[in-house]
Amino acid sequence: MARKAGGADQLETAKELLRIAKSADELRAAQAVVLPLELGLSLEQTARAIGRSVGATCNLRTRYCKVARGEREAPRPKRALRNRANATLEREAQILDEVLAGAMRGGVVVIPPLKEKVEARLGKPVALSTLYRMLVRNGWRKLAPDTAHPQGDAAVREDWKKNSRGRWTKG
Repeated sequence: MARKAGGADQLETAKELLRIAKSADELRAAQAVVLPLELGLSLEQTARAIGRSVGATCNLRTRYCKVARGEREAPRPKRALRNRANATLEREAQILDEVLAGAMRGGVVVIPPLKEKVEARLGKPVALSTLYRMLVRNGWRKLAPDTAHPQGDAAVREDWKKNSRGRWTKG
């Protein structure tokens, strides 16, 4: 025989959370407490009703009750975007403005020294891919590709090019 669902002391706060829940996670946690106590559903039935596994439903109930009693800290809310960002978009723009002051006046952006400056401003190491994405997010892009080697000779290159007619004919 299954044991009775616990958490009756949190039933009223769970009902209130059902009414004011702002996220699906909050709603499911409240449902995991209310459904067994109000409707007498088993843990399996509750899990099916909220769309989670039995283990996840049990964890939701346990966590909700412990938080309500003050035995545990409430989970941090999830951020919608940029969950693992090194800095906010505004801070990124500020850092790039500081380190790219020379490039604003037409200078060339060289990534390795830029990487060191950005790491110094952020206070932690940054991957090259992160730096490239940061530049793209803030509107920096490569405007013109390198068309010739810097040590190449333009005159020799022009002589080497084919001087063909606009249209070939069979001969």
